[in-house]
Amino acid sequence: MKKRILLTGASGNVGYQTLQTLLNSGHEITVWDLFGKKSKKLLERYKDKIKIIYGSVNDAAIADEAVKNQDVIIHLAAIIPPLADKKQELAKKVNYGGTENIVRAIKEKNPSCFLIFSSSISVYGDRTENFWINVGDPLNISEGDYYALTKVVTEKMLEESGINYTVFRFSAIMGLPHTDPLMFHMPLDTKLEIASSRTTALALVKACDHTEELNKKTFNLGGGEGCRTDYKSFLSEMLQIYGLNFKHFDKKAFAEKNFHCGYYEDSHLLNDILDFQHETLEDYYAYVRANTPKFVRFFTMIAARPVAYFLCKSSEPYIARKKNIKPEIVRYFR
Repeated sequence: MKKRILLTGASGNVGYQTLQTLLNSGHEITVWDLFGKKSKKLLERYKDKIKIIYGSVNDAAIADEAVKNQDVIIHLAAIIPPLADKKQELAKKVNYGGTENIVRAIKEKNPSCFLIFSSSISVYGDRTENFWINVGDPLNISEGDYYALTKVVTEKMLEESGINYTVFRFSAIMGLPHTDPLMFHMPLDTKLEIASSRTTALALVKACDHTEELNKKTFNLGGGEGCRTDYKSFLSEMLQIYGLNFKHFDKKAFAEKNFHCGYYEDSHLLNDILDFQHETLEDYYAYVRANTPKFVRFFTMIAARPVAYFLCKSSEPYIARKKNIKPEIVRYFR
């Protein structure tokens, strides 16, 4: 059945892939995003197929207009790490306050609307020792992870809101890779269950047709058994695709504790409803290889050692050790 879908954060990694999937769903689509060069470039090309709303998720007037007459809201707009940890007030304003604004608009303008909220595996904290994760496990945020805190308090707010909603706690969501300082925050022995951005988008779009089964429930969203590995193996493969060699990286540049990720023991529960776990880890690697320009790999291979050295020097755990910053050393290392 054709539904009216509102998508927030449509120019983000998962958001844009979700828009691509929605365009083939037959639903009526409205997107809500901040105006900028990136969002304009990505969204305006579909202006004949979708309705576009520009503005902040904290704007009450925009929320009232955007939420009115919608059947489902896929809410992805958020400030993510590392920015969320560095600009905590902004993260609180957007991640919690923006969602609170949407909930208010639903209550006042469209009480029958269904909200799909994107949360995170980070709410479980460090699970290097106990890496099998279930949705009912205690929420134990890692030190300094303000992003995870915003997700925990927002989930609580939704539980108490009285609206129709579901929460999807995303695992490690992978699109095309980019340089990220958080790559050194994850211990190398961390268990990792990825989900590609395409897999995640498929789940979100299919969820729009299963609101009764999902209502007022929280699920772990991961790629499933075929998407499990450990971080060292995953990183080694990804570096190789880009022409780098893991042996050139200083192992002391990587944290030993206080991050998150693990295996979702119950990710099949959401898949049983939505049937979205169609890709494996090897499928993801093949996707990255196919989308990595040969000239990038060529030039990276030539400068492999300097690139690895430069990346390690930018590692926050490495800097903490090098400069003997004791609070940071306690945070990152056993």
